[in-house]
Amino acid sequence: MPLDSESRWRLVRLLKAKPAPVESSIDDLSVRKATESDLTQICEIYNYYVINSVVTFDIEKTTVEFWKDKLSYLSDLGLPFIVAATQAGHVQGFAYLAPWRQKAAYRRTVEDTIYLRPAAIGKRLGTRLLTELIELAKQSGVKEIVAVISDKGADPSIALHEAFGFKRQGHLGKVGFKFNRWLGTILMQKSL
Repeated sequence: MPLDSESRWRLVRLLKAKPAPVESSIDDLSVRKATESDLTQICEIYNYYVINSVVTFDIEKTTVEFWKDKLSYLSDLGLPFIVAATQAGHVQGFAYLAPWRQKAAYRRTVEDTIYLRPAAIGKRLGTRLLTELIELAKQSGVKEIVAVISDKGADPSIALHEAFGFKRQGHLGKVGFKFNRWLGTILMQKSL
């Protein structure tokens, strides 16, 4: 059942209420390649969504070792994994591109992923990260970017992708089960 407007804003306020180290302005953040020293914070940000939301279909917390393997895998493929961090090194968000599918014919198609620390939501950090991802995708020879977005509770992600010219290509209903309810995904695509 979709969240009504009041419930959605209550969720956004709850996410923003969680304390996190944030400098005075998102403009002061640097967007750079992720490093192994960022992985603990990346894991923390992602696991927040694992246990508190349906925007990821993971149901168990990830580990730093999982993220270390992902960083190495994407680096070996020449695909970007970036973070937005404060001068003091506090990661406020991360984003990466990963292969859409494993078969060779899909090699120029990727899926994007973006997660923000709850305190960074609503400050246009997702816009900065997606801007950088698209530029890095072009440099990497990517031709198509696919976004797979939960059909429940992810309206800001859908709006972000639409603002960048992603088009809705389909809806897969009831493909995930989390928190005792069925969830679907919305497929969006952008050609470069």
